[in-house]
Parts: sequence; structure tokens; C-alpha cells
Amino acid sequence: MPPATSTPRHGTGPAPASGADFRTLMAGFPSGVTVITTGDGVTGPSGMTCSAVCSVTPEPPTLVVGIRAESPTLLRVLDTGRFAVNFLHHLGRGTAELFASGDPERFSRVAWDLPDGAAGPHLNESARSVADCTVTRTVRVGAQRMVFGEIYGIREVEDAPPLLYGLRRYHAWPSTAGNRKESGAPREGGTGSDHG
Repeated sequence: MPPATSTPRHGTGPAPASGADFRTLMAGFPSGVTVITTGDGVTGPSGMTCSAVCSVTPEPPTLVVGIRAESPTLLRVLDTGRFAVNFLHHLGRGTAELFASGDPERFSRVAWDLPDGAAGPHLNESARSVADCTVTRTVRVGAQRMVFGEIYGIREVEDAPPLLYGLRRYHAWPSTAGNRKESGAPREGGTGSDHG
């Protein structure tokens, strides 16, 4: 069994897989869909659709988002030092597509507000929950920048199934009626995260 951690080797070993093969691989691994937002009442809002979101640790509560290094939204996140993660519900596909399109008028086409202390706009009609985060560190990896955010506020907006993206399509979370035995956290030794 290989060690849990290792030092990257430079100049040796097999060549990396192609980007196309990597995208095909990850297309078969469905993920939740979010919209990352930032900005305030002075500078105006900025935002983008993002499925590269992962929990890091519950103590302190931290998540990481992967954002294209040249993204205007990333520049605003780094400038403000804060961002909000809008976790979309199953009826939020239109919002996901809008914020993925780069439409400069996207914030005029959706309902949102900016509560006191919020890290970015909250998308009231499309989000099931929102996490307000402070940037704690960033790491450049290829064409992406991984942005770590410590969560300082959580807002539950609507109790609705989450929106998923996989196999290059949007999906609603499937009904769990009749599948109660499969619900709950994985047992020790199983797959998955131990912190949600």
C-alpha cells in the first residue's frame, strides 16, 4: 500500500493523463452546483457558477473552491477577501446556466439580496443555503486557483433538494422515498468525508 502522503517527483514517472481524459473521468463524478458571489454595495456584485467546491474541515469550518485563474470573479474575491457560496436547489438550473454564461447583466435577471455582513449576494430564489466565507489562503494549481474560505455565516434559504451536475448534464437530487436504509453517513472504513 502506498504511503498516505508523498513528495511529488519531478522529471520522473509516467506522463500525466490528457486534459480531455481528465474531463471525461470527472464527468462521471456528479457534484453539487453553486454560484460563487462577492462584492458589496459600493463596488457592485460579481459571480460565477462553480461545481469545484469541497469541504476541508469542520474545525474551523472551511471549504475550498476552484476558480479559473483569469476569472474576473476571482480577482474580486481576492480584492475583497470574502465570498459567498450559494448552494443551488433543484430548480436553480436556469441560474446556474446564467452565471456560467458570463452575461454582464446576470444580477439584474435573478432575485438576490446582500444581508448585513454578507460576503457576497445571496441568491434568494435559487439557493437552498448560503455560506459566507473569509479567504484564508489560495494555491495556484495549473490554470486554477484554489481558494480556501473559512465560513463565518450560514443561511438556510429553502428546504429543497440540491441541484447536481454530472455526465455533462444537470440533475435533481433523486427521491429517497423507500431508500431510507441507504441514508446517513458512511460507516468507518467506508468512502466519503467524515465531516459532510
